[in-house]
Amino acid sequence: MSDTALGLEGIEKAYNRGAPGEVVVLRGADLTVARGEVVALVAPSGAGKSTLLHIAGLLDTADAGRVAIGGADMTRRGDRRRTATRRREVGFIYQFHHLLPEFTALENIVLPQLANGSTWAVAEARAQDLLTGVDVADRAGHRPAALSGGEQQRVAFCRALANGPGLLLADEPTGNLDPATSDVVFDALMGLVRGTGMAALIATHNMELAARMDRTVRLADGKIG
Repeated sequence: MSDTALGLEGIEKAYNRGAPGEVVVLRGADLTVARGEVVALVAPSGAGKSTLLHIAGLLDTADAGRVAIGGADMTRRGDRRRTATRRREVGFIYQFHHLLPEFTALENIVLPQLANGSTWAVAEARAQDLLTGVDVADRAGHRPAALSGGEQQRVAFCRALANGPGLLLADEPTGNLDPATSDVVFDALMGLVRGTGMAALIATHNMELAARMDRTVRLADGKIG
């Protein structure tokens, strides 16, 4: 098994490629994240960090370059293989929780496990364990609208980790929260990540949060330094 959870080599991405209004976002970006490592990705707004995360998580394709997940080169894999790898190996967290409003907190964590072939009993037990780990087990039966912003985001963390991915990608996961709540929620996230030994690439504007991770990389002018 590879010690590298995520490998990006020479990633290039432009929108409206070849057109007069072409916007070049990534210009040969390189990044390696080891298993068990938590890396902060810092960049100005509009620098392309969301694009980089989407390419890393196989939600988007690069114009050039190589993407490897867990040592497996995904660059030329078909849609079915990319989807299966993403579902099994990658967890996503966004600034806004994107929980399904008609389902309870528990059900939001159970559903991705069912889609991955789990039984209801196994999925429910794991969901309860995850909710307990972020101190919101008593909110398991509540729908998102009945939860605070911090509670919603902690449930979103649990959903991202439900299938036991080896790689977590997070795009400003506490950016929509007040500073005090952000600290509490970030502590919960780090507890989950450290407890599983997964790798994580977390985009943030908050340099205090970045300093609590293993290392910080910066995206500027389409490259990572």
